[in-house]
Amino acid sequence: MDILANLGLGLSVALSGTNLLYCFVGVVLGTFLGVIPGVGVLAAISMLFPLTYFLEPTTALIMLAGIWYGTSYGGSTASILLNVPGTPANAVTCLDGYPMAQKGRAAMALFMTTVASFVGGSIGIVLLSAFAPLIAGAALAFGSAEYFALMVLGLIAATGIVGDDPLKGLIMVVVGLLLGLVGTDVFSGTARFTLGYLELRDGIALVALAMGLFGVSEVIASVGRIRPGRFDASTIRIRAMVPTRDEMRRSWMPMLRGSGVGAFFGALPGTGPSLAAFIAYAVEKRAAREPERFGKGAIEGVMAPESANNSADQTSFIPTLALGIPGSPTMALMLGVLIIHGIAPGPGLMTNEPALFWGLIMSFWIGNILLVLLNVPLIGLWVRLLTIPYPLLFPAVLMFICIGTYSVNNSAFDVMVVMVFGALGYLFRLLSFPPAPLLLGFVLGPLLEEHFRRAMLLSRGDPMTFVERPISSVLLGIAALILIWTLFNAIRRTRPQQTL
Repeated sequence: MDILANLGLGLSVALSGTNLLYCFVGVVLGTFLGVIPGVGVLAAISMLFPLTYFLEPTTALIMLAGIWYGTSYGGSTASILLNVPGTPANAVTCLDGYPMAQKGRAAMALFMTTVASFVGGSIGIVLLSAFAPLIAGAALAFGSAEYFALMVLGLIAATGIVGDDPLKGLIMVVVGLLLGLVGTDVFSGTARFTLGYLELRDGIALVALAMGLFGVSEVIASVGRIRPGRFDASTIRIRAMVPTRDEMRRSWMPMLRGSGVGAFFGALPGTGPSLAAFIAYAVEKRAAREPERFGKGAIEGVMAPESANNSADQTSFIPTLALGIPGSPTMALMLGVLIIHGIAPGPGLMTNEPALFWGLIMSFWIGNILLVLLNVPLIGLWVRLLTIPYPLLFPAVLMFICIGTYSVNNSAFDVMVVMVFGALGYLFRLLSFPPAPLLLGFVLGPLLEEHFRRAMLLSRGDPMTFVERPISSVLLGIAALILIWTLFNAIRRTRPQQTL
């Protein structure tokens, strides 16, 4: 009965006129900022952060949270239509979403991502409501050794998420790890691999790298192979949004599995929706009976990561609110709102501020419903982007990429970085090296190094700490099994070719 009373309290708070208005404002801003490549949720929340000084803490959090999970809805639009991830968490959606758009199935892909986002978000909210204290306690059991093992598992899984050559995936992961080393060493404060550029002391900008690898490389690859008239009017009708029975059948389990993966990784500080989306894609490809369909427009390759990153968006509030540990810079801003208003985050928040905690959770339901009502009517509008002639469309895409990248740090250097990685992305495309594992290696590289060095410091240099701790040893064991299985399958596939 306590849970029902809490949900009733939260619903009354979320449905108040002011909170409902700011929830709508948040999800609308999040959707449109997610569609624009490069701007991202952090820039949007940073710009609106001063506004929270004049709002009630619950209202401020509801608005910022709406922007947070609204960008995941909007970010999939650019990924599917233009192969440009609106946010890093949507990068893996490009792998199958863009091929679906090229086949004239853009409207259906956008509709199904809206469904996946709603289902993933709903499952995340249910788990957040029912198991927040339990999940928070489980997250406390993770130390540096466990986080290191978890990230090793994620990187090993990433080697097989795209393509049939795990060696190429592994190479790209290593390249990503090396790029992640650029910048200032957090332990010693010395600059590493900056080539004398002061702008690289903070590391390579994630937005610049993602936009270059996926967006600019697609523009370069499209030059000279313009296909006018490929998308006709039939692709923007309501009937075109309806999936076939086979596509519906293939979608349900990936949504459920992706939501579970997202809920788990979202609750762990420092992981978040990007890792959840990559892992969900890897899990789905492993579980598929026809893995060769992935990367060519498989509906499972869209549903799993989209449900995962939206589920992770909801459960990422668990360590922030229940433990007072922000798992990302965005969550740190959310934490800042509480601190500014004199509210102490942590285990006592649910009992000391029940109206705030449960009002925020119930606003997630309202926000997700608003996002469905907002996104479905706009699908036809978004798909019409594909009817714009390529000579007009792609210069506009480049312009938005440059504006979005520049706006993050107000740095022209980041725009140059985008162009460099655009050229590298095109080279990787020619050599059939998948860019997605590189992005994941880049994101996890600094965290992997930080937790490894911290674990070694705590154990006084004893590497056995990684196998002596139960959770860490289990995660490393799973990673080893996945690596062995991947290499075994690769060898087995090459044997017939060698005998012929």
